[in-house]
Amino acid sequence: MAFQSYLNAMEQCLSRRSDLEEQIRGLVPTWSLGALVNELQALRGVALLVAVTLVSEVGDMRRFATAKHLMAFLGLTPGEHSSGASIRPRGITKAGNTALRRILYEAAWSYRVTPRVGSHMHAYMPPNISQEVKDIAWKAQLRLCKRYKQLIAKGKKPQVAITAVARELVGFIWAIGQKVQPPAAAAPS
Repeated sequence: MAFQSYLNAMEQCLSRRSDLEEQIRGLVPTWSLGALVNELQALRGVALLVAVTLVSEVGDMRRFATAKHLMAFLGLTPGEHSSGASIRPRGITKAGNTALRRILYEAAWSYRVTPRVGSHMHAYMPPNISQEVKDIAWKAQLRLCKRYKQLIAKGKKPQVAITAVARELVGFIWAIGQKVQPPAAAAPS
């Protein structure tokens, strides 16, 4: 009886999750930043929920002058401890949104494997993504997969390598955010 109770609870949670995903999917086309959400899904590891969460928390990416500003906003910049002339590097600052950083780490794990565009991406990627954004996403795959392998070859821990990949992924997210213009607000009549 206990097992069946747990099984029923899990099925209810999965059903609720799929209902919420469908509601989000229905709201994205009418959202002013919906185009950005669709374009971000061209990146490996960035599906609908990751893109919606990222865009809802950050907003318009064009408000950041450089990718480094977005990285700092998310707390993915290297920290340091300095006293006088000595400077000691530290880990990332963790000054930004913890939930967003966690989502970016999860997205970065997909760059451990060989770069390719598989049938899964073709099936779930929105159909009207611009070629310019697809080119950025492919460049991201090539660079981030190579970066992960280089860091692991140097003896870095996988978590440290993924943090570095997540930081660079933010740079590609910023680049896509600069290409996508939200629709102009309707002029009052």
